[in-house]
Amino acid sequence: MTTPGLPPIPMPPMPALASSGFRVTKEHLVVAVPVAVVAAVGGFLVSHYLSGRSCKKGQVNASISKDSPKVVHSFDMEDIGTKAVYCRCWKSKKFPYCDGAHAKHNEETGDNVGPLIIKKKDA
Repeated sequence: MTTPGLPPIPMPPMPALASSGFRVTKEHLVVAVPVAVVAAVGGFLVSHYLSGRSCKKGQVNASISKDSPKVVHSFDMEDIGTKAVYCRCWKSKKFPYCDGAHAKHNEETGDNVGPLIIKKKDA
């Protein structure tokens, strides 16, 4: 290899590719395949167990009116006054009103839920 203005650089000879000496035999496969299968199944089970511990899928309400098929609260705007603060985390002891329980929930879970605040416009 030469570059204009520079002396040629000698390239070392390429060695002949020799056999690596690694051969997979029937005995290797008899050991390796079961070990790989056990490792894969073990990894799946551990993953499934850990993901199941982190959250209950499908339910956000753990305790409010569980005997009712649907939790619904309705308020007339005239009854609200100037401001109302409603719970959206389902953890409030004063549900449907917010008692600040979302702060502990957010700290424990990394969530960012907060209350629904409804207030009348200033006239």
